[in-house]
This record gives sequence, structure tokens and C-alpha cells, in this order.
Amino acid sequence: MKKYTFTDKKDTRSGFGAGLLEAGRKNKNVVALCADLVGSLKMEAFIKEFPERFTQVGIAEANMMGIAAGMSIGGDIPFTGTFANFSTGRVYDQIRQSIAYSNKNVKICASHAGLTLGEDGATHQILEDIGMMKMLPGMTVINPCDYNQTKAATIAIAEYEGPVYLRFGRPVVPIFTDADQKFEIGKAWMVNEGKDVSIFATGHLVWEAILAGEKLAEMGIDAEIINIHTIKPLDEEAILKSVAKTRCVVSCEEHNRLGGLGDSIAQLLVQHDPVPMQYVAVNDSFGESGKPAELMTKYGLDAAHIIKAVEKVMAAAKKKKSTAAVY
Repeated sequence: MKKYTFTDKKDTRSGFGAGLLEAGRKNKNVVALCADLVGSLKMEAFIKEFPERFTQVGIAEANMMGIAAGMSIGGDIPFTGTFANFSTGRVYDQIRQSIAYSNKNVKICASHAGLTLGEDGATHQILEDIGMMKMLPGMTVINPCDYNQTKAATIAIAEYEGPVYLRFGRPVVPIFTDADQKFEIGKAWMVNEGKDVSIFATGHLVWEAILAGEKLAEMGIDAEIINIHTIKPLDEEAILKSVAKTRCVVSCEEHNRLGGLGDSIAQLLVQHDPVPMQYVAVNDSFGESGKPAELMTKYGLDAAHIIKAVEKVMAAAKKKKSTAAVY
């Protein structure tokens, strides 16, 4: 098991703020819009340096999406900013009709995603957003794992032509990816090569998968861990290559098990290479108010639950192999 360490922790939303500033410096067409949550989205540095390229829309998220779509027609590259719940559920019609349908070059940047919004509770948390956005034709869906990767992803999407949903979060998490990384949209990142089980993780669950991998190594289990930061387009080649070796899969995400990363992987496998699979995800429920770490444990989104899923799926794979041998 490759060892990953960290010397600092930061929230991924700060990675977005740093990436937005750098993207703005690289490309004068990058503009930003916000729905009265500048501090929460860490957009202050961009606004200070490029005040003429910022629009404060106020608490009017639907209007923000329409304005962004219009600005893109004139050649601007709009980055919209608000909470993930308000970036998707509140404005789905505007995104579908004004952005996705006409393939507008708008970057929908969503903070405070998943359970780890924490104490604000279920009305502000969202666990359905990946599913909602990946179903829109032409929409790219990205969910990076730490500060550095979020910064790199933000810079990368400014150079990408087409609508993008970029998802990130509020809690402070370990920084374990390279500061100078090149983010490749649609290209999975191999965290650890292994032969016994494929663990596909996204967002905050990548670090939990790494912790689980270390414990599994102590148990004699060699886990292959892959960071699926781009959920759409999915890196099908990387997934199928890994599964061909390990013959069993665990998917990990801070999202409803219905419609997220796990379902995308399952659809791929059922068409090409069906193998035993377990989901580490929220089991078809809303969240609740609480401390982020406690919520992750209660809803089964931590290293301990990943280990249990690995044990279960490996047992299923073993049983399938022995049954096949009989026939």
C-alpha cells in the first residue's frame, strides 16, 4: 500500500477560490457571479483583483443561471457560485433549459455539498445533485478530493468548452495531492495499485478510502484505490481495466446511493463485465443536522464502513468463483 501523508488541511471551497483567481488571471473572459454567498464560496480574492468582472446577483439563484447563460453568448466564461442545494435543486429548470439544452459555456460551482455541510441540516444539504446533473445531456460533472485538486479542477474547467458542474465542500480535509498537478477532465487518478479489490472513490471519500486501504493492507488485503474525480464523462477504460484484475468493486461517495457514482459504475459493469459490487453511500435518505465527522460515521461514509464493504464484496466474489468452478 502506497503511503499518503499530509502536512496541512484545508476546505475544498478554498481550493475553488484560489483556482478562480488563477483562472481569472490566465483568461480575461472568466467572470464570476454569486448569490449572496461570497464568503462561503471564497470569492473575495477574485473580486478584489477583478471587481469589474464580478456580479452580485443576491438571493436569486434562478436569475443567476439565466444571467450566466446570457453572458456566455457574448464570449464570457461565467462561474456561478452558491451552495450545492441552491446550485441544482432550486434552479434545475433554468440549468436544463438555458444552459444544458443549448450547451452554454457556464461553470456551475457548488459548495457545501453532501452531508458535511453539517449543522445546517437536511434543507441545506444535498445528496441528489450528482445524479441530477449527470443526467443532463452534455453536462460534465466533477467532484475533486482535496484543496489542491479542487484548485486544479477550477483552472481546468475554465479552459474547457461546455457546461460543467463542479462540486466541493465546506469541511477542512487533508491535502494529499500534488500542488502542481495537471487536472485532466475525464481521466481517473490511480491512488494505489492493488490486486484484490477495486475501490472507486470520489470527493471526501477518497481520503477515507486511503485510510481503509492502509487497514486492509494490515489484514493482508491488497486494495486498488482509484479517485474518480470526473463522474461524467466516466473513465470507463480505467474502471474496466481495474475490475478485470480484481473481480470485485466497492464504490464510495458522499451522495445518495441512487443516481451517483456507484450507479454509473454499475451501469458500465452490467454492460461489459458484471462482478460483485458494494456501495458506500447514503442509503436513500435525507441528511440531518450534526457535526460533519459524526454524520459521516452515522451514515456509513468512513473508512470503517469501506472496510466492511470490502470484506462483504470479496466474500461474494469468492463464492461466485467457487460456484462457477462447480459448473
